Amino acid sequence: MLTLRDLPKYEALLALARQYPALNITAVETCLMFLRTATDVYGVLDNHFTNYDLSMGKFMVLMLLKCSEAGLTPSECAERAGVTRGTITGLLDGLERDGLLRRQPHLEDRRRTTVQLTDGGWALLNRMLPSHFHVIANLLCQLDESEQKTLFTLLTKLRMGAQALQLDEIKTG
Repeated sequence: MLTLRDLPKYEALLALARQYPALNITAVETCLMFLRTATDVYGVLDNHFTNYDLSMGKFMVLMLLKCSEAGLTPSECAERAGVTRGTITGLLDGLERDGLLRRQPHLEDRRRTTVQLTDGGWALLNRMLPSHFHVIANLLCQLDESEQKTLFTLLTKLRMGAQALQLDEIKTG
């Protein structure tokens, strides 16, 4: 992912604002800081997952299955993960090759399959989750609990704005 190493200086943004009057310097600075921070967080998590021969996508699928008592169909996995069926098929194939999940016939409809964690999948999650939660806690250790809650609220608002823009793009696209 391409990202800025250093954020633009205020003076550079001020010069752009003279050229583009609609530019909101505070919004641009905040957005760039958010993107830079997200890149850093992804980097930390990618390194963590690499220690367990996982990607973030594979980890998410394992967690979806951990939280599902009866397993999920591949299409349910795709829907809950917010990815295409093609993407989920690749993730499931890799996890199955690694012995972390298995596909088996659906209990009520033999034409469908259900995906469940294997003993190896359960063991991997049980081994890695304490470390994973430690990494998450360290990522947010600069914020007290109140600040973490405020950040959650602010990120929720930002996400709602992004979703609204996506809907606008669909309508006008």
